[in-house]
Amino acid sequence: MSRSTWWTLAVAAVAAALVAALLIELRREPVRPDRGMPAPAVAQDLTVLRERAGLPPCRDAAEGTGPAALRGVTVECAADGAPVDVAAMFAGHRVVLNLWAYWCRPCRDELPAFAEYQRRAGPDVTVVTVHQDDNQAAGLALLTELGVRLPTLQDGRRQVAAALRVPNVMPATVVLAVDGSVARILPQSFATADEIAAAVGGSGR
Repeated sequence: MSRSTWWTLAVAAVAAALVAALLIELRREPVRPDRGMPAPAVAQDLTVLRERAGLPPCRDAAEGTGPAALRGVTVECAADGAPVDVAAMFAGHRVVLNLWAYWCRPCRDELPAFAEYQRRAGPDVTVVTVHQDDNQAAGLALLTELGVRLPTLQDGRRQVAAALRVPNVMPATVVLAVDGSVARILPQSFATADEIAAAVGGSGR
């Protein structure tokens, strides 16, 4: 066998090996981006997670029909899983809604500020948070981690935001007047309770 023939056969063998390796690789199942990554929250019984979070219940108001835009909107109360008539819950109250999701970093940073704002504002205003993701377990885990105990609605379909015509950003804050009208929509994040009070107006300083 001549040297040129030997090199030709060697090159052909290497090329065949590379093609075979490529075909094997192409047949492999694609690797999902999240494979091997820790889940955002351990899949635990929601009852246990709710107990740990210690959230207040989402009670309906004593009287009134509440904001017209929210009539007919029913979501789940994160505290106990009970269905909530959102308009009825807000009737007769000045409400500050904080719309968030567990994976949103600015949301994580501002949730404690809303808890502090509620503490300062007292009964003059009701702060309600709305978790806008289907992963309720992750939302409860984050609230537990942060020690934030505010009335929270579980709204993975973003019904509340859609009804109030909130821009598709998170976090976002909506201020509802006592008569149910939308006083302000604030598609921004806040760092402190003072910033929240300045933006929404009224009590909270």
